[in-house]
Amino acid sequence: MTIRLIAMDLYRLIREVEALEKKFEDAPYDRKEKFKFELIKLRAERDRLRRMLEGNKG
Repeated sequence: MTIRLIAMDLYRLIREVEALEKKFEDAPYDRKEKFKFELIKLRAERDRLRRMLEGNKG
């Protein structure tokens, strides 16, 4: 993957994580569990891409 594509994917994931965090905060207690697992998955993917981008810069 090129640095540009990684950066574009990272930016998209950052926005998705922010949107899901807002949904998580606004969700009723009984639905938070669903959002929690999605957040964990998206944050892990975001962090993986962030490390990949940093590795390609160096």
